[in-house]
Amino acid sequence: MRILGVDPGIGTVGFGVVDAVHGQVSYVACGAVTTPPNTALSPRLDMIYNDLNELIVTFSPDAISVEELFFSKNITTGIAVAHGRGVILLSAYRSGVPVYEYTPMQVKQAVVGYGNAKKHQVIYMVQRLLNMKSPPKPDDAADALALAICHARSMASRLAPEGGENPCSTI
Repeated sequence: MRILGVDPGIGTVGFGVVDAVHGQVSYVACGAVTTPPNTALSPRLDMIYNDLNELIVTFSPDAISVEELFFSKNITTGIAVAHGRGVILLSAYRSGVPVYEYTPMQVKQAVVGYGNAKKHQVIYMVQRLLNMKSPPKPDDAADALALAICHARSMASRLAPEGGENPCSTI
């Protein structure tokens, strides 16, 4: 299964692509979609939409993992990020690729084993889990890879095999 992880933003949208096979996760690609500062919101959203569409075509993911929003301090920044996240969800929906959403705490729990892990711990574990020689850059790309790993682990823990019967069902 190929998974595209997306860390929403407006100035920087992180993306990370992994392949997950039989519980093993391997690195494919990562990076960031950026929009120019001091540009109106609508053109920035259009750039994000077009770039995400291109990523979906380029990598042909089987699933897209997107971070749910959590903001506690700067509501204005949170609203702009929410606009970007909406465009990301629209792009994924129109592509027909299933979308899965995870909270930051779920991602940290899946990658580090501790829901209140610090950013440097997440980056370190992403690097280790994907056997990368150096930490993924920028941090938004590391977060996106963590989202993809989170989804891979979530899917691996399901009892019913894909396309098969649930072995625990009595029906």
